[in-house]
Amino acid sequence: MGMRQVQILEATKTTTNSVGRRSMGMPVQRIRVAAYCRVSTDGDEQLGSFVSQKSYYEEKIRQNKEWVLAGIFADEAITGTKVDKREGFQEMIRECQNGKIDMILTKSISRFSRNTQDTLKYVRMLRDRNIAVIFEKENIKYQISELGKVDTGGGGTIAYILANYGAEVID
Repeated sequence: MGMRQVQILEATKTTTNSVGRRSMGMPVQRIRVAAYCRVSTDGDEQLGSFVSQKSYYEEKIRQNKEWVLAGIFADEAITGTKVDKREGFQEMIRECQNGKIDMILTKSISRFSRNTQDTLKYVRMLRDRNIAVIFEKENIKYQISELGKVDTGGGGTIAYILANYGAEVID
């Protein structure tokens, strides 16, 4: 199954993880939201899930008037334990480092990474850049709050959260 090309939309935004307000006819600044999808095998059932994940996130982002699609990044038939083999993940991280993404949506912690060290490394790197990460299955939004503190949606530190989801925490 061939990979579809993703068009990256450039957005103008001056404050990270905030939404500008419409005032005196000025446009609303929107949060640049990307999604990350991954399936680990190339079986028909998994590939169907892969297509469904991508469609789901395109629609979810499109429906939120405060968001603009910054890209759907995906890895197909790739294990989640080795980040260096996941080209879609690496491209998403580069876009984050280049200031083009404000928030990432992903189905679950295990879709983001199955390696606890990598999960901690990338979530912390994103946090330091004020980029929110939402793990939908676990209902976790990991971001910097308006007070400048890490907000995990009441779930505790990311290491604590990972430990509660059965991952071995190595810090």
